[in-house]
Amino acid sequence: MIHLILKDKSTKLFILLAGIFITSALLAEVIGVKIFSLEDTVGVPRANINLFGSPFSFHLTAGVLLWPVVFIMTDIINEYYGTRGVKFLSYLTIGLISYAFLIFTGAIHLAPSEYFSIGNGVDKPDSAFRGIFGQGMWIIIGSMVAFLVGQVLDVLIFHRIKKMTGEKYIWLRSTGSTLVSQLVDSFVVLFIAFYIGKRIQTGQGEPWSLHQVLVTGSGNYIYKFVVAIILTPVIYLVHAWIEKYLGKNLASEMKHAAMNSEAQTPNTFASKEMPGTNVPEPANPVK
Repeated sequence: MIHLILKDKSTKLFILLAGIFITSALLAEVIGVKIFSLEDTVGVPRANINLFGSPFSFHLTAGVLLWPVVFIMTDIINEYYGTRGVKFLSYLTIGLISYAFLIFTGAIHLAPSEYFSIGNGVDKPDSAFRGIFGQGMWIIIGSMVAFLVGQVLDVLIFHRIKKMTGEKYIWLRSTGSTLVSQLVDSFVVLFIAFYIGKRIQTGQGEPWSLHQVLVTGSGNYIYKFVVAIILTPVIYLVHAWIEKYLGKNLASEMKHAAMNSEAQTPNTFASKEMPGTNVPEPANPVK
């Protein structure tokens, strides 16, 4: 059976894209505990942009390093596997991130051995371990809710634009859907994690004001807006590679099915490429 799965190009591509998508989202959650200065990293003066009466410089979570990868994967999966493909991977990713943090929590509560150390210069390795993997519950909740809302919005807007423009204007549906979804994402995560969460869970620092949420969210969105524009050529390069890998006919069939995903499933491609496999279609497909 496995050789039939690996022989099917559309299935192999989905596994590859799903692996990159899920890994990038999970890593972004883990490394997101670190805040860095974008200006100091690239060696330029701090921006100090006046946002709503307050100065803003680009202090971002390290998770933004992987945000462009998730952005590109979302649009590629949208293009070739449709709404159900993106929703399935988004729900799966949320489940796996929750599972990962459950394991982190269990590991945090293990009694440290005297042999436990983390490199040089770390006097309290167990405290360091707790600090990295023990992110606040509301930060986790906020980031996952924002991720899920952003993904659902991205899917809806992407397909709405494609229905109006057809196969033309890849940049418009890819970048346009991202700009709208990330506008919501940028504020939802901060509002839940720092405005609501810090008021419910004590001992997590001072709660943010709505002004802080507005200023920080706006600054984060400026960064995402610029990155989304810069990445437009990369989207075309990835599309070109996939079209070459799949072949013109299969790529066209997949994109057509993605726009009409309620009427056609990936099993259709398996049966076309591998006659005789006779894979039955589920009676109640997940929507």
